[in-house]
Amino acid sequence: MSDVKWGLTSTILASARDILQFAAYHLEAGAHRLYIYLDDENSDAFAALDAHPKIRVTTCDAKYWKQRKRGRPDTHQVRQTANATHAYNRKAEVDWLIHMDVDEFLVSDRRVSDILADRPARPLATRIRPMEQLSGTPSAFKAFVPNGPDRMRIIAELYPTYGAYLKGGFLSHLAGKVFVRTRLPNIHVRIHNVFQNGEMLACHDRQDGIDLAHAHAKSWEDWIAAYRYRVTKGSYRPELGPNKPYEKGGLSMHDLFAMIEGDAGEAGLRAFFDEVCADTPSLRTRLADHGLLRETDLDLATHLQKHFPDFTGL
Repeated sequence: MSDVKWGLTSTILASARDILQFAAYHLEAGAHRLYIYLDDENSDAFAALDAHPKIRVTTCDAKYWKQRKRGRPDTHQVRQTANATHAYNRKAEVDWLIHMDVDEFLVSDRRVSDILADRPARPLATRIRPMEQLSGTPSAFKAFVPNGPDRMRIIAELYPTYGAYLKGGFLSHLAGKVFVRTRLPNIHVRIHNVFQNGEMLACHDRQDGIDLAHAHAKSWEDWIAAYRYRVTKGSYRPELGPNKPYEKGGLSMHDLFAMIEGDAGEAGLRAFFDEVCADTPSLRTRLADHGLLRETDLDLATHLQKHFPDFTGL
């Protein structure tokens, strides 16, 4: 068994249950330290996290940002990178650190510490690629379609109406998240990459035996509730680029959703969701035929009860 220690950092705005499930899952996965930054006050989550010896929790209130000698950044993406870099620059308590979101979970076929222990000295970072949850079933995921000559054909077969506009067949990011070795100078942690002295670190891609399970759309209700924020400020915001150049017929997710809403309103969004996100027998079959169906039980409720047995909130 490896003595390599790993940890994660996350800036979170979510319910206490979601926060504690995320933390409990990764404690069970072997994390030595969790650096949790609460993007707003959450007394129930804070109390439970603060009481755990492997967790360092911070509420990012006005006092916190004043101590950081800066105003609170307007966008959550900037707050995420500021806090992730802050966690990295603390006195090192782990050998590897990864920045993740509250709806992302490391799934591996062996201990994460053993996987990291097998990494050679270079490169200094290793990328964990995502798989995206099928909505309605917590244990079913679709793997992303790797870049290559057959990618567009496969995506069109999986998603005949909207596949032409999807990057790798995913609604959310393909980049995944990055583990980086600690104790390095002049590091700046961003959401999907790590920089040193202003230059992006070389990164092993992809790390075999481990995936980033992303619960981007747990259900139609969950997805549509988050949709308006995502389309203005989040993962579908206007400034993000298209899946392929506009001159070759590409559209950004923002453009795609604007087109769908303009043509058919919320009913059009539901049709998109049902084809791309929903756990249906037909999509499962298509994914399985291409070797892209993944099944794993995150068992979040069990891990929550084990690591935070006193938590009874919603």
